[in-house]
Amino acid sequence: MPNIGPMEIVGLLLLALLLFGAKRLPEIGRSLGTGMREFKDSVSGEKKEKETRSELPPPAPAATAAPAAPAEDATPAPERETETVS
Repeated sequence: MPNIGPMEIVGLLLLALLLFGAKRLPEIGRSLGTGMREFKDSVSGEKKEKETRSELPPPAPAATAAPAAPAEDATPAPERETETVS
């Protein structure tokens, strides 16, 4: 039976990165860890309170605004004068 060395582990991690992408890997690892913990607790018969983890909600899609037509007689805003205090 062949041994699994560090190069094989690196290769498997790179393959997982290519297959799932960088955004999904932490999510997959978290779910695997939770599943392993639940399995271990069910085998040992221990009951622990469920740890609640607040995750950020997914980002809202950007609203696309219609381009405003420029006014022909619009004057530029006056520039602010800044005072220097000495």
